[in-house]
Amino acid sequence: AMTLMIDIPFPGVQPWVYHFKTIEVPVLRHTVHQLDELRETADTINSRKLATIIGHDPLMALRLFQTMQRNRSSRQSAEITTIERSLVMIGTTNFYNSIQNPPIVEQQLKGYPKAMLGLLKVIARSRNAAQWARDWALHRQNVSFDEIAMAALLHDLVEILMWCFAPNLAIQARERLSNEPGRRSSQIQQEVFGATLDEIAVELIAHWGLPSLLRSLMDPADAETANVRNVKLAVNLARHTANGWNDAALPDDYRAIETLLHIGHS
Repeated sequence: AMTLMIDIPFPGVQPWVYHFKTIEVPVLRHTVHQLDELRETADTINSRKLATIIGHDPLMALRLFQTMQRNRSSRQSAEITTIERSLVMIGTTNFYNSIQNPPIVEQQLKGYPKAMLGLLKVIARSRNAAQWARDWALHRQNVSFDEIAMAALLHDLVEILMWCFAPNLAIQARERLSNEPGRRSSQIQQEVFGATLDEIAVELIAHWGLPSLLRSLMDPADAETANVRNVKLAVNLARHTANGWNDAALPDDYRAIETLLHIGHS
């Protein structure tokens, strides 16, 4: 199946949202291999092991939430926010059925090596953010450490989708960001994509039933809550260290993290 790549931006948020609602989310080849191996070797699949693999691939995590959303009953009101609980809810067999022959992102971006690299960088960043967010939440003795890690993993979900489905636009946005250092990324997104990624994200988060903590991240009213700060600081640290450990923003990141974790300079 040929994926139609978007080279001309949609006029605004809604058409992007509609488009992302209709596409099938691709996954990393490595994730598919790992899941296949696990299926072959385990009679009773260990959901913890399965959750760890899914938790390394924001695209696969997104597919899991989509599957859950499709299988939700109206009776089920409690929010399921972790990968492991989602797997228990759906059942591993149903999960495996939901990922039969998924589109492979390496295949999809064959003609776009620059975009493939861009995508892998964002995914690496998302993994780091999830790991830090989880560690800090545990340090804070916060029981929702899994949800906090998940929110960090999926924080850049629309950027990830752009690399997969609008690779040329994503490349353009990244190049403009590095060539126009004084500009806000939201302004550049507006110009390149015709919408900001956060605006698109808010709609998709609701549609796919993603953890509400993700919605809080986009809401200025929630900016000061500890869990939102926990995620945002992890995302910032991952983003800034991706530029190297001498990024100018890092000293501010460290101070904010110390405040979050109540670590004093002794």
